[in-house]
Amino acid sequence: KLCHEDFFSTSWQNDQTTMAMGEVLNQLGVKDLYIMAPNYAAGKGMVAGVSRTFKGNIVGKDMTKFPAQLDFSAELAKIRSVNPDAVFVFYPGKHGLQIIKQYSQAGLQDKIPFYSAFTVDSLNLPRLKDLAAGGLMTQFWAPDLPTPVNKIFVQDYRKKYGRYPTFYAAQSYDTIMLIDSAVRAVNGNLRDKDGMRTAMRRAAFPSVRGPFKYGNNHFPIQNFYLRKVVKDSEGNYTTNVVKTVYTNHQDTYAKDCKMSW
Repeated sequence: KLCHEDFFSTSWQNDQTTMAMGEVLNQLGVKDLYIMAPNYAAGKGMVAGVSRTFKGNIVGKDMTKFPAQLDFSAELAKIRSVNPDAVFVFYPGKHGLQIIKQYSQAGLQDKIPFYSAFTVDSLNLPRLKDLAAGGLMTQFWAPDLPTPVNKIFVQDYRKKYGRYPTFYAAQSYDTIMLIDSAVRAVNGNLRDKDGMRTAMRRAAFPSVRGPFKYGNNHFPIQNFYLRKVVKDSEGNYTTNVVKTVYTNHQDTYAKDCKMSW
């Protein structure tokens, strides 16, 4: 409802990534799911997404204190008691490190399958190592997407920084390329707001995602993938695409946006 002609996003709505995870869990035959996430806006959005698409039973849900809580022993004890078919978590940053380490220390890693969103990335994989191996997550992008631009982007990023890029870097790269395409379209005349807006809506720029398209609310219409933590040929931990979960997915809220163009 609050869409605006001058607001453009190259990322996603909070619930989209976890809506894809809900579909994955359905495909895997999960019937009973336990959910954990931090109790703040992003956590609530992530939980809303997986809850919207998952067709089984949510047998437990813990919204933990954020950012203060880093000890999840009480919640993990509840998971052990409930014994669900699977656990889904959203814990970014240092909270992601802790939940995965403590899940393993609690002896749950080999007993109850663990799925996540925005919990494992190239920043914490070097520390998690085997603790995250085989882990499954959903996202709009992956380092091994075989698009021409992505191959160059990942190669150059690794050469400069010595590690795989995160999704933050990928969508930031797309942001710069989008803005550049619009500036070029108006020959550098930034006062031409209509021209800039038209060019950005066209999104004719080389994206790491491949062809890039905007919805009426200026959020991308894009694919979402199931990713798996693996080791590359050099022994570095990364994530590879397992399959496409959503193709050209438009967010739930686009219908509430009154813009048309």
